[in-house]
Amino acid sequence: TMTNHARLQLGKQWGMRRMANAQGHFTMVALDQRPPIINLIAAKRGITAEQVSFGDVLAVKHLLVDVLGAQASAMLLDPNYAFPAALASLPARTGLVVTLEEHRFEETPHGRRSASIANWTVEKIKRVGGDGVKLLAWYRPDASPEICAHQKAYVQSIGDACREHDIPFVFELLVYPFPSSASHTTDYVESPEKQPALVLDSVREFADPKYGVDLFKLESPLPGASLPERDGGAAHQQAQAHFDEMGQICADAGIPWVMLSAGVTSAQFLRVMEYAYAAGANGFLAGRAVWSEALQAYPDLAACRERLLAQGPQTLKQLGELTARAGNAWKPDYSGFASMVREGDVCLSYA
Repeated sequence: TMTNHARLQLGKQWGMRRMANAQGHFTMVALDQRPPIINLIAAKRGITAEQVSFGDVLAVKHLLVDVLGAQASAMLLDPNYAFPAALASLPARTGLVVTLEEHRFEETPHGRRSASIANWTVEKIKRVGGDGVKLLAWYRPDASPEICAHQKAYVQSIGDACREHDIPFVFELLVYPFPSSASHTTDYVESPEKQPALVLDSVREFADPKYGVDLFKLESPLPGASLPERDGGAAHQQAQAHFDEMGQICADAGIPWVMLSAGVTSAQFLRVMEYAYAAGANGFLAGRAVWSEALQAYPDLAACRERLLAQGPQTLKQLGELTARAGNAWKPDYSGFASMVREGDVCLSYA
């Protein structure tokens, strides 16, 4: 029957196991950034983003996976840059999460539309050996009804494909400013006008089982750079309440969740994670909080490597210790096997 098949989802369970560490925590590093890395190279070389060479982007990605790959439970790679640069040096035991969304999104006055990378699909991610599919959708519940409908339909189509190919669906949500806003930017940075309600209502929408999300990659409901100290005071309690609400939405839906770093510093991100773990988070999927500072030495790649060796592993170690102490462990669900009573039931149920 289909119910057993739905309950088993062995590919999803195995992919999640590959992405987590032995304790069931997700201590993952993001290397799929395209605009943040391209813009950094452009700024340091004094050229436009359009003039940045393919080879320069590859060199940076190779350096990052080379230094950090062995310390992450999984790495998030994009196919166009990170694959040719870094797949050969990704350790075999490190999980492979692969990006699906095109970084050039469609900006309209009433919201953003997301789309997949050209010639790239869930099926291809499964075929290349991916352990999980990562999709970022820009989302605001207050965007125009057409934009919201487009984003929801797009996300649901990816959730359906992940179900069909039995691969974990890692879904990332980002709130963004409208073009009319004073703080409008198309950069991948936290929106300073971000309101907790926009973040939480978005999570609530996509926690609906119809979207098929297996792991949420979420942003801090409050700007991560200005979170108050966790000193027991009113500001701390108020901030924690927003994280707790986010954790409750995920817990009610039975969906594990990790935090993204959104360009905050490593010290700021550690604080974000303290709030998140108090609310039940299962780990992190961080990029710039781990490696951004080291890349300030660009274009001197040797200096970048040196700085990254000094800082990156240290940041991951601190995050790892915090996670081991305070993180919520994820456990695979193999309860579907209990209803298998004779030879052939497993194969039959996988219709």
